[in-house]
Amino acid sequence: MSKIVVLGGGESGVGAALLAKHEGFDVFLSDQGQLKPEYQQSLLDAQIPFEQGAHSMDKILEAQEIIISPGIPEKSPIVKEIKQKNISLVSEIEFASRYTQAKIIAITGSNGKTTTTLLTYHLLKEAGLKVGLAGNIGHSFAKQVMEKQHEYYVLEISSFQLDRCFHFAPDVAVLLNITPDHLDRYEYQFENYIQSKFRIFQNAKTNTTCIFWSGDPVLQSHASSLPHQAQIKTISFDDSNANMLIQNDQLKGSSQFQLNLADAPLKGPHNAINMSAAILAAEAVGISAESIHLALKTFENAPHRLEPCGTWKGVQFINDSKATNVDAVFYALNSFKQPIILIIGGVDKGNEYEVLDDLVKEKVKGIICLGIDNQKLESHFGPIGTSIFSTDNLQAAVQKSIEWGQSGDIVLLSPACASFDLFKNYEDRGNQFKAMVKMLNDGK
Repeated sequence: MSKIVVLGGGESGVGAALLAKHEGFDVFLSDQGQLKPEYQQSLLDAQIPFEQGAHSMDKILEAQEIIISPGIPEKSPIVKEIKQKNISLVSEIEFASRYTQAKIIAITGSNGKTTTTLLTYHLLKEAGLKVGLAGNIGHSFAKQVMEKQHEYYVLEISSFQLDRCFHFAPDVAVLLNITPDHLDRYEYQFENYIQSKFRIFQNAKTNTTCIFWSGDPVLQSHASSLPHQAQIKTISFDDSNANMLIQNDQLKGSSQFQLNLADAPLKGPHNAINMSAAILAAEAVGISAESIHLALKTFENAPHRLEPCGTWKGVQFINDSKATNVDAVFYALNSFKQPIILIIGGVDKGNEYEVLDDLVKEKVKGIICLGIDNQKLESHFGPIGTSIFSTDNLQAAVQKSIEWGQSGDIVLLSPACASFDLFKNYEDRGNQFKAMVKMLNDGK
């Protein structure tokens, strides 16, 4: 019996272990941290041996194949040791895709992939299809494959997951955009990250639908890497030959699909691209324009993505905590016409802030740097002339925004950085921000 080791005991790792056991493999799971009680119970129920708090390399290196958590970097000692032994090292996505005949829509991009994934899933679900939501969101893809309840899957795929995909071949592949992100995981080489994202197309065939925004500068400069053999569907702001054209506050499809953006559930030009991608993906699996229009009316985006979270004395607070890179902040600033007080900062991931300069000059009346080390932000934005306040305390940040804010202003939490210096994760950061805004309204 072949042995499979799973590294990482989170949602994806435990799901992969369960599927591997179901498929007849000898399975062992190892996690350097502590497993949640419910995950421990799932493994115990399935009689899968596991360890936590350490990695036993002698057991791990006995494997014929290792399924690795996307959170474990390529440069970690354990990965280097596995590579030296030439043991197959794959992601949960790669492993689980071997055991399903369901049609798969896979969505990646530096920004917007969660919104696009959720909307695509919503369009399919509302059309009555048996569809699962997985990947970088929702429940484990592998566990759902084991349960065989779905005929379609919509998967949000990160670059880390793609790095360990080799034969994964989605029926519909969506690449929204590529902007610098996670460069700390890619030796601070943008090209390495670009090549990771392009892996979404690496196994595209003539009947694969590949969807992308043709205006993305990186996709334009890497045109030779695009899957020209596939069924290509493009989104554009100015190309009348595009399959989805965003123009004059309207979204027009080559399939005669048309939507007034004023009536759309998502606002901002970046969300027009996200909606276009979701609509094209839904059309690719046979969803009608009528069904799409009906489903759009009932869609609600996930929290922490340009999420309105209250108004105080005419000042509107927006929680965009999911904006963990510079390009996401660029999109956020472009979504508002009102004066903005920007709360930015956290763990810098090799960010370059120059792309924000013109928008900051045009729209931002004050910048609040929120992090343990704000020196890079202060030195970059200081010379621009916008008011700057620096703190490592969220309450102080909100208080300063109240002092600066006037009726009609926007206070925008859009950090451009990871959250781990002051918060558990971006959700914790967003939830604490929302709680403080609620306290303002409660008069506390």
